[in-house]
Amino acid sequence: MIERILLLAAACHLLAAQAPVTIQQAVEEALERNIELLARRYEIPIAEARLLQARLRPNPRLNVETNFLDVLGANYIPEEGPTGPAETNTVFYWEIETAGKRRLRMQTAREALAGARETFLDGRRTLALEVQNAFLDTMLAKENAATLREVLATFENVVKVNQTRYQAGDIARVELLRSEVAALQFRNQLRQAELRVRQEAVRLQRLMGRPAPSPDFDIAGEIRRDRPAETLEELTAAALAARPDLAALRREVARSEAEIRLQRALARPNVDLGISHHKQYVGPFPGQTAGFRFEVPLPLLNRNQGEVERARREREQAETRVRALEQQIRAEAASAWEQYQTALRLLESIEREMLEQAARVRETVEFSYRRGEASFLDLLEAQRTLSETRQGYNEARVEYARALYLLDAIAARDRR
Repeated sequence: MIERILLLAAACHLLAAQAPVTIQQAVEEALERNIELLARRYEIPIAEARLLQARLRPNPRLNVETNFLDVLGANYIPEEGPTGPAETNTVFYWEIETAGKRRLRMQTAREALAGARETFLDGRRTLALEVQNAFLDTMLAKENAATLREVLATFENVVKVNQTRYQAGDIARVELLRSEVAALQFRNQLRQAELRVRQEAVRLQRLMGRPAPSPDFDIAGEIRRDRPAETLEELTAAALAARPDLAALRREVARSEAEIRLQRALARPNVDLGISHHKQYVGPFPGQTAGFRFEVPLPLLNRNQGEVERARREREQAETRVRALEQQIRAEAASAWEQYQTALRLLESIEREMLEQAARVRETVEFSYRRGEASFLDLLEAQRTLSETRQGYNEARVEYARALYLLDAIAARDRR
């Protein structure tokens, strides 16, 4: 019974592995298994560990000191010499942090932790866009291969017809050779297109985090064709409000401000309070005394000036980076919007003006060729024009979908 269950589970796993992958599944698998993203995720627990360390208070210190031991033959006699008697001093110190150093350390670590989380979210955003582009490249390679496969089938049919016509004496042998050479050329183009499909599939599987590419890997799904419901101004505003990389830099500004306050607090010395116990071994009853100790460094020379200045410059640097990224986001939004508009116009132009006309020319020339009213070169040129037009149409569809995914990535929207 258990063996049957295991075999059934293995069969289901095999079927699932061979099932075509959609773009949503590709992105989800990449977000779960991509090695580079998994490595970046460790920045969060590292920052959490730093926050844990920031919460800790200074350890107390214990100082035990024994003096005047008769180990060198001094032979202490109270009435005859100044040496001795043996004594033990025990001091328990506790360092008290001043100026809210622990609170400021924790605040600095919290801002760093929040920045690490935003950075990880930005890594997910960029990885999702990379996977979407790789998926579209694989889809484009498949579409172009399918187009060339159809063209090759058409020319192989032409070759068969020409062989019959040649045997019947309707055409010269050179005409048959031309058709065979053309079919061979399209067959070579198809091999290159199929190689491109395999290469793009390998790249996509690597991004998905699969340890070894599968030769049975395949993708499925429609190429995206919707239209954004927002303007360029709305896209820019959404990006400035939601982009995790910008949020991470703003967290860095907050962390730098907390760091400045922390470094200023570190310029103020901590206080050491101690309780001492003194025991002197003289007579049958050793003498014991207690005392209190107070110690504080005097900040006369080192007042942490360099670290305060460093933290201040880091804040200025972070603020500058925020302004630079805001400019970059505005430029990215404007460029992506132009890319979307251009891709839309090109796609509509090919659909409206080129596809049907190229197909009609191809059919007309083929009909004329079969009747002997057109040359083979005319047929070959018409077929190549139709093939290039269809491949251009495939590229236009993919570029339009790529522009849509780019708009979503710029605005940090999760639309897979």
